[in-house]
Amino acid sequence: MTTTTTTKPNFALTGQAALVTGAARGLGRAISLALAAAGADVALGLRDVNSATDLAAEIEALGRHALPLQMDVTKLDQISRAVETASTEFGKLDILVNNAGNGFTNLAIDIPEAEFDATLNINLKATFFAAQAAAKMMVRQNSGRIINMSSQAGFAALPTESIYCASKAAVSHLTKCLAVEWGKYNITVNAVAPTFIKTPGTEQALADPAFRADVIERIAGLHRIGEPVEVAGTVVFLASPAASLITGHTILIDGGWTAR
Repeated sequence: MTTTTTTKPNFALTGQAALVTGAARGLGRAISLALAAAGADVALGLRDVNSATDLAAEIEALGRHALPLQMDVTKLDQISRAVETASTEFGKLDILVNNAGNGFTNLAIDIPEAEFDATLNINLKATFFAAQAAAKMMVRQNSGRIINMSSQAGFAALPTESIYCASKAAVSHLTKCLAVEWGKYNITVNAVAPTFIKTPGTEQALADPAFRADVIERIAGLHRIGEPVEVAGTVVFLASPAASLITGHTILIDGGWTAR
């Protein structure tokens, strides 16, 4: 991936190779399809390698190569193996999207150690080590794009989600640190921070009419729940040559929640 001076921004990913963690459903699925639609071949990082055969078929139908990979991000050996396999299969690795994440709903005074560790292990530890593994490939190429998944929860306090909020704030700051270290290798590192999006992960919470109404009210600008494609579009932009001078930033996709 090289940076060229042109008079027109280039949003295409033609010929690029991407790896998306947590690709089976929700945001990961939407991001994988969006990257493929923009021209990239996509490695699908999956907790269960057999969980996304339909997604792989959709990507292949777009004329791109899909590569399902066993990648439980709580296991560092699976992270390194998946990154290496993607790089070997595609001959390079241009884009990493650190999408895998989790969270629990609990009052801070009641959070057990197991919930604390599970949240940090996936949201922060796995993000770091996947970025590290990808960067080792990208340094040799002298190019790359890393996009991490933060959240509006990293910028606004959400009751009963203190550890999730802390982990996502950490992802945004980690993004800055990695951007500064790896910029000399022509690697950009950015993050996206969505609000509540219609996904299987938010379905149960948003099914509560009172909770849903409160969320829509707090999305102060647009007053609606987001769609996965609205996050995926921002990821494609950050992965594209059009964003070549953007690094170390977190783009809030929050409909105005944090503007209030």
